[in-house]
Amino acid sequence: MAMKWIGKVTGGLLGGLVLGPIGAALGVLLGHQFDEMSGEVEEPLAAEELATIGARFFRASFRVMGYLAKADGRVSEREISAARAVMGELRLDSAQVREAIACFTAGKQSDYDYGTELAQLGRVCRGRPDLARVFLEIQVRAALEGNDLEGLVRPLIGRLAAALGVSALELVHIETVLRIQRGGGFGAFRAQGAAPTRDGELQEAYRVLETAPGASDEDVAKAYRRQLQRHHPDKLKAHGLPESMLAHAKQRTQQIIEAWEIVRARRGIR
Repeated sequence: MAMKWIGKVTGGLLGGLVLGPIGAALGVLLGHQFDEMSGEVEEPLAAEELATIGARFFRASFRVMGYLAKADGRVSEREISAARAVMGELRLDSAQVREAIACFTAGKQSDYDYGTELAQLGRVCRGRPDLARVFLEIQVRAALEGNDLEGLVRPLIGRLAAALGVSALELVHIETVLRIQRGGGFGAFRAQGAAPTRDGELQEAYRVLETAPGASDEDVAKAYRRQLQRHHPDKLKAHGLPESMLAHAKQRTQQIIEAWEIVRARRGIR
């Protein structure tokens, strides 16, 4: 049986980076919850298979991004800036940026085969729904910055979601959560001098957790654990998410933790 320690270590590191010593303690506690809820541990993939999946995921991410940017016939400066922003947020090194740009450029070409790419992605992500979701999140994230999902981009992303086995309802949730993140997240309310439990912030927290204000405390806690498990960086890495993409998973994990803390405080959950 595998040792249950990955969540505690990652949680402590993330919490410490964001909130200091108190955050580290909170992160360890939350990580412990993740470790305990993980249940049966899947057989790890071989290093070679992980490397292959990671390389395909990385290249496909930027080829698809380029294709979506060219969907209306031209790539705008805003869309180029959006792709660059994703590269920056993922903290790619210079070699990775060069490869990402080359893939983005390839995706813009008239001979790029989007259908074949989707079929290959479907095979890579088969049995790995959380990996598929991260791929889709990265595309929606870039498209929101690039053209706010207008025109042909929205139906193309719908086709992408279908190819990856992500439902239309789940796609709506992904867009909602990323719009919250794009708008400054929960910190946007605090920057305006609002109380942490302001109704707007609380509603956004429920959306991030993918649950409803009328749900029971138990169901809200289950929703939190489900979202945390779904986006946990170590789990995604074990499914083939490349190191270069882990920054996205960490940001989403932190957003989920913040949402839980807001809901927990309002409800008085210990």
